[in-house]
Amino acid sequence: QVQLVESGGGLVQAGGSLRLSCAASGRSFSRYAMGWFRQAPGKEREFVAAISWTGVSSYYADSVKGRFTISRDAANSTVYLRMNSLKPEDTAVYYCAAKASIITTMTSREYDYWGQGTQVTVSS
Repeated sequence: QVQLVESGGGLVQAGGSLRLSCAASGRSFSRYAMGWFRQAPGKEREFVAAISWTGVSSYYADSVKGRFTISRDAANSTVYLRMNSLKPEDTAVYYCAAKASIITTMTSREYDYWGQGTQVTVSS
């Protein structure tokens, strides 16, 4: 069992930056692939970024590529999402997810554990 708690969301102006954190508790965090997803009002949840269990490989949605960076700190069982050059269309609730597998995926239904989400609002 893994518990995930996101933090770091907030209100920021367009062009600004935020860093989201996802603290994981439970066993074998280092063996989990991790992902970030987001859901805007009236829209489906969408993939943002994912990182392999080793931290070597990362994957991004085209809409955030070059602006967002996912990373993980195994010692602190934490995953981060650094978001730069934020746009109003990045406004959403951001969710952290864990997949009990060494295989990384961009598909939300393949993740086993989810956090409660953190709100990110980007004003124009």
